[in-house]
Amino acid sequence: MSKYKILQKRERCIGCGACVSICPNNWFMDKDRKSKPKKTEVDERELQCNKNAANACPVGIIKIEKVK
Repeated sequence: MSKYKILQKRERCIGCGACVSICPNNWFMDKDRKSKPKKTEVDERELQCNKNAANACPVGIIKIEKVK
């Protein structure tokens, strides 16, 4: 099963919570009111939820790459 790495430019997070709303299994709002992934490496079962979270980000700071 393939693995995927979640990359987030957290310093640019605006704290809108879109990713948390769409993928609460892997995203949460931290104490600084910015989102953060619970896991930065996911498998194919968790991929779609995280892709949806990345697509919903209004500032485009979440990227997902396949681990080689």
